[in-house]
Amino acid sequence: MNVQEQIETYLNSQSEPKRGDMQTLHHLILKLMPNCQVWFLDGKDDNGKTVSNPNIGYGQQTLHYAGGKTRAFYKIGLSANTTGISVYIIGLEDKNYLAQTFGKQLGKASVSGYCIKFKALKDINLEVLEAAIRYGSEAT
Repeated sequence: MNVQEQIETYLNSQSEPKRGDMQTLHHLILKLMPNCQVWFLDGKDDNGKTVSNPNIGYGQQTLHYAGGKTRAFYKIGLSANTTGISVYIIGLEDKNYLAQTFGKQLGKASVSGYCIKFKALKDINLEVLEAAIRYGSEAT
């Protein structure tokens, strides 16, 4: 299966209303980042062990690790979790920026240094989430 087929299978495996919300976000991110590289990570490590929820990734950046190693990775991530949806904004240097800039305006969402988690799109201000995604796609 190619990446697009993996993404469609993943999105279709979600129950409603999460499936519709994730499809809406997938299309929104592609609209904001029309020429970006699209990734699909199945959540398994090299040994086939599940280590995270599957993720759809958008964009590309180079992550630099403390030991000097680097790795290509996405800028924006989208994932279903047990209670809702997570949007990841990877590579921000200021781990307080998301919460301070977008947190109070987002609605019913928890915001960490790189993750915006919410139950459903109806619970958040989509324009504020869009602004956070746009910031992450440009800043990282």
